[in-house]
Amino acid sequence: MSGTLLHICCAPCSIACIDTLRQEGIEPVGFWYNPNIHPMKEYKMRKNTLVEYAKSIDLKLEIENEYGLRKFIEAVYPNWDNRCATCYALRFEETARYAAEHGYDRFTSTLFVSPYQNHELMRQICEQMAEKYGVEYLHRDFSPRFREGQDKARELGLYMQNYCGCVFSEEDRYRKRKKKKKPDDTQT
Repeated sequence: MSGTLLHICCAPCSIACIDTLRQEGIEPVGFWYNPNIHPMKEYKMRKNTLVEYAKSIDLKLEIENEYGLRKFIEAVYPNWDNRCATCYALRFEETARYAAEHGYDRFTSTLFVSPYQNHELMRQICEQMAEKYGVEYLHRDFSPRFREGQDKARELGLYMQNYCGCVFSEEDRYRKRKKKKKPDDTQT
């Protein structure tokens, strides 16, 4: 087998990426590996939404694991402050490994559609993993089409999450919300 393995974080983020690759004449195979997503209910919702979306657009989908929170926590525990880099490395290493072991020529990720992710860091990690496993990393900056993909996901009625998926991101979301609701202490 040869082709492009596309790591997918969620269905809404996959829309613009899959469309872009198909417009380039590349038929990707979707790859679900996201041990960072918490809680399990969220994990299942994102996975199930992707499975249904993939069927609707005739996208072949590979699912590597079930809920993997323990692996994620064990990986990020030594350095909480660097958890995003660790999370990228976990997911991209598994994607590159899977690509190499299953005969794919190259890989990329839907994480490159998000304007909220560190693209340069992700690119560096993908390049390292590509070299480690002897597959090509196909770099695409899908982010110019982020809003378009999100709008299409809403039109299709897909489940739309509001945090990256990890427990720390969820905590940050609640902290930001709490700060916004806090009354201004300077007023009398």
